Amino acid sequence: MEYVYAAMLLHSAETEIDEKAVTAVLKAAGVDADAARVKALVASLSGVDIAEAMATAVAAPAAAAPAAAAASEDAAPAAEEAEEEEEEAGGFEGLGSLFG
Repeated sequence: MEYVYAAMLLHSAETEIDEKAVTAVLKAAGVDADAARVKALVASLSGVDIAEAMATAVAAPAAAAPAAAAASEDAAPAAEEAEEEEEEAGGFEGLGSLFG
């Protein structure tokens, strides 16, 4: 994640995102920069509109959050019922196995 944050910081500072700049930001943050990862990051960001990607990434979780919350609310009662059934049935099965 530090590598992506470094690129975002450079973008917000309106600085070119190249290997030298990303490495400098990482070292300033106390991260031991891996040259291969830096090179891969810079290569993957070439031709990407970072401002648009950040706007899309910020909007996507906000739109998905209500749907995810509704789905988790529906799943929670079913999971609780299943746990209760297991607890009720599991109590005496262990005792029966003691007597063969």
